[in-house]
Amino acid sequence: MLKGSLGMSFHSTNSWPICKDDVNKVRTCCRTRPNQSEGQKLSPVLAPTDAVGNPPEARNFSGSSSAPRSRPLPNPLLGRGNTVGIIGGPYVLSTLVFLEKLVLWSSKGGEESVPFVVCSDPALNKDLSLCSPFRSSHRRNVRSELNEDEIIENLSRKRAFLEDAGAGCVVMPCHLCHVWHEEVSRGCALPFLHMGECVARELKRAKLKPLEVGSDPRIGLLGTDAVLTSGFYQEQLQRQGFEVMLPDKATMDHIYIPAVEALHRKDIEGARNLLRIAIQVLLIKAANTVILASNEMQGILPHDDPLLKKFIDPMDALVRSAIEWAKSKKAKTCISRVKLDLFRKTYEAIALGQKNCAMVEEFRSCNKQAQCHPQIC
Repeated sequence: MLKGSLGMSFHSTNSWPICKDDVNKVRTCCRTRPNQSEGQKLSPVLAPTDAVGNPPEARNFSGSSSAPRSRPLPNPLLGRGNTVGIIGGPYVLSTLVFLEKLVLWSSKGGEESVPFVVCSDPALNKDLSLCSPFRSSHRRNVRSELNEDEIIENLSRKRAFLEDAGAGCVVMPCHLCHVWHEEVSRGCALPFLHMGECVARELKRAKLKPLEVGSDPRIGLLGTDAVLTSGFYQEQLQRQGFEVMLPDKATMDHIYIPAVEALHRKDIEGARNLLRIAIQVLLIKAANTVILASNEMQGILPHDDPLLKKFIDPMDALVRSAIEWAKSKKAKTCISRVKLDLFRKTYEAIALGQKNCAMVEEFRSCNKQAQCHPQIC
């Protein structure tokens, strides 16, 4: 996306720049695109990182997997309380897709999109190369072959950078990085949304009924061995009362992994057909729906594909949860400002001896805390 490693901060209004090389790929992953006015602008602020992608404030951090805290910035880049902080993973396109959906979906109806700040580090690709589906044997524990301390440290630095930049919550739009979500979120003072929890909650709200008598609703799960063996999706789904179905060895070795290989060969149609077969294999086993926990295969099916009705992208659930949080936070902030303004005007009236004025009466009627202020009682 950008040459070298950069911690990127964007204060968004309703639009954002997308690299021309990736624009067509990104657009295929979004189902709707509202009109955006020409006057809407986005101001990028680029914060350089060191050679391994670490923000300058956190370069001396080392040791534990607990949350690193750099020196708080006196003037954070974004001062709005509903700013979404985004830790970009090794797959830059996944970050771009998440960003476009975040902006477009939050600005439907002409609303201002939620503000966000991004710390992107494609250099993680090197550390996570062992998790490639091409190097995976069925159900092997790839985590034992990785230097997890370095990965956790890297992601924790990014989280600290986002906190200092003024983020109000944190997300990681990457399935693979969620393997270490628990360690990276440890000690975080902000809400740290979990993709598995978001999609599990949405499925729970859908009130799915089991397709077989005497069983719980079943959710199929497709993804790389690293994601499947980590178990975080299974844990979140089982908490909501779902039975989780994983692909067997034959499906992984002869259908799913070849689908990813076809995609990397630019054989889009071949990848789509193999993915359809992998999804159908799980549906035939009475799965209500299938979760595709894969950065590589994201957005590969066309928007009019009938299988999309039996398929859910956890990234979409994460986007919706982030927007819901940001709009809820903004609404609370607006209410607080109204109350603060009311307090100020009421005390001005009191100072002028106008204890029976309309402003005081309004304060008494709309604020239940009036009894805490004897001056106006």
